Amino acid sequence: MERAEKSEFVSEMKQTLEGAGSVVVAHYAGLTVADMTEFRSGMRAAGGTVKVAKNRLVKLALEGTDGAAMSDLFQGQTLIAYAEDPVAAPKAASEFAKKNEKLVILGGAMGATMLDANGVKALATMPSLDELRAKIIGMVNTPAQRIAMLTKAPAGAVARVIGAYAQKEEAA
Repeated sequence: MERAEKSEFVSEMKQTLEGAGSVVVAHYAGLTVADMTEFRSGMRAAGGTVKVAKNRLVKLALEGTDGAAMSDLFQGQTLIAYAEDPVAAPKAASEFAKKNEKLVILGGAMGATMLDANGVKALATMPSLDELRAKIIGMVNTPAQRIAMLTKAPAGAVARVIGAYAQKEEAA
């Protein structure tokens, strides 16, 4: 990379990391190309992105941001996984790390909060934003459905009673 490319990469990485809901840093030494492809596709399916970048450039991108304390994690062969959804990247990285022990989660950040490896794993156990939205919608819809059922029930009962009287009079 030339100097101009490096400075452009640093500015793009800075914007990306500032806009991310969460960032996961992991060692990937020993992963094959097929493993990395599988990891990237799993992360993409979860709504995240995986980047392998030079540690020095990422450290420069982190300077002056909320994640500046995370720069200590960038030693050796590291990758960055990030997503807008705060739970997506940790969840996808943790699931892949369970299947492949060569991916070692070092830590990460969620906004200004620094996370160690256990913090990332704890974040991975939480429901995603979509799951939370679905639960809230379900909680809101349940009372409305019950009210609708209650209002339908008396009308149905009245209609059955009237129908029974009509049949009784026809039979008589």
